[in-house]
Amino acid sequence: MALDHQTVLDIARLARLRIDDASVDRYAQELSRILDFVEQMNQIDTQGVLPLAHPHEGRLRLRQDVVSETDQRDAFQELAPAKEAGLYLVPRVIE
Repeated sequence: MALDHQTVLDIARLARLRIDDASVDRYAQELSRILDFVEQMNQIDTQGVLPLAHPHEGRLRLRQDVVSETDQRDAFQELAPAKEAGLYLVPRVIE
C-alpha cells in the first residue's frame, strides 16, 4: 500500500506531529513498507494456532515464604521526628 504525500501529512496532523516537507517522502516510503509488512502478515494462515501470553512455557520459581529479617520497626521509629501508636506522623498536605 503506497501512501501519498497528502496522506502522510494527514496522519502527522492527526498524531499532532510536525513534519518538514523535505521528510514527507521518506516517511511515506517507510510507512508504506510497514503497511505492506502488516498486509503480508495478514496473509498467514493462523487457523488452529493458540495465542500466547509469552513465547516460553516457563514456570516461575517461587521461594519459600520464610522470615529473613527481624522486626526493626521500633529502631526505625526512634529516628522519626513524630510518631504515635506505632504510626509515622507527617504534615497535612491536602486541606
